[in-house]
Amino acid sequence: MPVNPDLKKRGAKINAILAREYPEAACSLNYAEPYQLLVATILAAQCTDERVNMVTPAFFAEFPDANALAGAAASRVEELIKCTGFFRNKAKSLLGMAQTLVGDFGGKTPRTMEQLLRLRGVGRKTANVILGNCCGVPGIIVDTHCQRLSKRLGLAAAETPEKIELELMEVIPRKEWTLFSHRLVFHGRRVCRARKPCCEKCAVSALCDYFRQFQPKPHRLPATRKKARP
Repeated sequence: MPVNPDLKKRGAKINAILAREYPEAACSLNYAEPYQLLVATILAAQCTDERVNMVTPAFFAEFPDANALAGAAASRVEELIKCTGFFRNKAKSLLGMAQTLVGDFGGKTPRTMEQLLRLRGVGRKTANVILGNCCGVPGIIVDTHCQRLSKRLGLAAAETPEKIELELMEVIPRKEWTLFSHRLVFHGRRVCRARKPCCEKCAVSALCDYFRQFQPKPHRLPATRKKARP
């Protein structure tokens, strides 16, 4: 189904405004190469980037590459990542991911969506993080901020991350997909918060469906009647 041209124009305008608002927008996870970003993104599920960044230096000191991680004891991995939450499942994902990297890709992080999705713990969101930040392949990263803001702004109506990704790919210029995703994260953390968005501080409120629908209208005092002259 063809996308409304007006929606594409609005998406481009919103992206341009957010680009001016957040010129520093970038991935919030600390990493030096693709393997490190892959690990950090898996750890970031249901956890803040700040906490992940506190954990990864010690993790990478002990497991600097996929070969080192592939042979690690699960108990040791769990111990290092425990404070990120869901640590047992994450440890299984990290070990399975590393073993596939070593067994199928010579220890190197693959550079295509199809190959990345073969890794344990890697879905489209994680794959787009790697492709967009390490491989120069633009991708829409549908995290919680992206889901919330894309609906509030009226750029996507779907309920699942996969369908939201497809909708945003149609309304945001392709070369901007990765940076647009980072800009949404910055805007979601600073202004368009989950519980109480700061619409009065929002640079894109004039283009936002949520603002038009839910913001209270200015209160108008009733007109006073002029007294008739005797």
